[in-house]
Amino acid sequence: MSAINFKIEKKLTVSGKNSATNEESLYRAPLGRAGILTTPHGVIHTPAFVTVGTKATVKGITPEMLEEAGAEVMLANTYHLYLQPGDEIIAKAGGLQGFSGWNGPTMTDSGGFQVFSLGVALGKNITKFTKSANGELAEPQIQAPAPEAKSGSKNASKSEADAILREDGQVLKPAQIDANGVMFRSVIDGSVHYFTPEKSIQIQHNIGADMIFAFDECTSPNEPYAYQAESLDRTHRWAKQSLEYHKNARDSKTGELISDKQAIFGIVQGGRHERLRKESAEVLANMKVKIQDATGADSSSEEVREVSFDGFGIGGSFAKEDMGDAVRWVNEILPEDKPRHLLGIGEAEDLFDAVENGCDLFDCVMPTRNGRTGTLLTKFGKVNIMNAKYKDDFTQLEEGCGCYTCKKYTRAYLNHLFKAKEMLGGTLATVHNLYFTINLVKKIRQSILDDNFAKFKAEFLALYLKRD
Repeated sequence: MSAINFKIEKKLTVSGKNSATNEESLYRAPLGRAGILTTPHGVIHTPAFVTVGTKATVKGITPEMLEEAGAEVMLANTYHLYLQPGDEIIAKAGGLQGFSGWNGPTMTDSGGFQVFSLGVALGKNITKFTKSANGELAEPQIQAPAPEAKSGSKNASKSEADAILREDGQVLKPAQIDANGVMFRSVIDGSVHYFTPEKSIQIQHNIGADMIFAFDECTSPNEPYAYQAESLDRTHRWAKQSLEYHKNARDSKTGELISDKQAIFGIVQGGRHERLRKESAEVLANMKVKIQDATGADSSSEEVREVSFDGFGIGGSFAKEDMGDAVRWVNEILPEDKPRHLLGIGEAEDLFDAVENGCDLFDCVMPTRNGRTGTLLTKFGKVNIMNAKYKDDFTQLEEGCGCYTCKKYTRAYLNHLFKAKEMLGGTLATVHNLYFTINLVKKIRQSILDDNFAKFKAEFLALYLKRD
């Protein structure tokens, strides 16, 4: 049996013709749906935004604040929790929920993104998005702090300038990939750690999230087709190893199958190449492994059955302008009755495209990272609260917003907090940005139920993307 249950409540339908153009608002049959995803720790109403709590915490806010913002699910990072405090510590605390105080549904990634961010992208300002037609990058770049020049030299070398530093101040060396796994260096002290598919799943078992991901390689958008194909073959082998290990693993205390309480998602890769994306979706959709089930009281009597992934992630690199197409290629192939999670996507316009093309869950650090740096999300677009014009603006950040920040504080006060470098500023901005993003996706969900998705999308984006 699966640890989760996914039920489609209503499918997105073509909403008729645009009165201005007399053309169909949605020119292709939409794949979007509203659903209900039941997990061991609660229900997620999909589509839903998954808040990122990298180190078992959403930076600057409490689990109660997260719940008040409307969050139903949190995602933590396997690589970082393995390094600190250690997955065994989290297991002793009763898993991620017991350790963090967040009692709702949880997810953990596999460490696959760190193959990219701590590998080929390390210190090179490469993102998972290729550049758009206007040359702009869609997501915050991976910034590398340049170490000081060595004593006696006027300038640091190019390699030094591109370096990224560990927490102990030393230069971090890139991750290295081989056929069997990845050698990471710790971002804390530079110590060497080797992840295999089995190791990643074992760590995720200890962390104890409701939904975990197979180990994969997230590739750079700059890699050539030949490497993307080679990497995809490796990701598929790792996916099968992950699935086999997870589905056969048993709790050391109870002897019960761990897969009865933790679901596993396979991750589709393939970059921006249609052929590779479709191949990956086909392979993962049809991937099965055999497990042995104890039948009745006599545990020596077992029967063999085939099992598959409980859901699917869509990862890797995209071009901003064709992300919707890339997602559609995949979701037209993946099983309709299983949830689909788009990894690392959180911009408002991307959320609409992802939902329309069949995704149910999305995670991204953008709302919280932007909040901590003073960029706030509103229905009229992004606001840099540190601009001088807000110094004596005593209106609420966004009229009609129901978040704690907007109900209690003014733009002038937020401007003051950021100018004064008070930590409360980041907290209040994070609360607002999460409320905005989480509830935007809830409104998208309601528009599917109300049969007015196309209208809501057009009206929202007309305001949000408007440029003065």
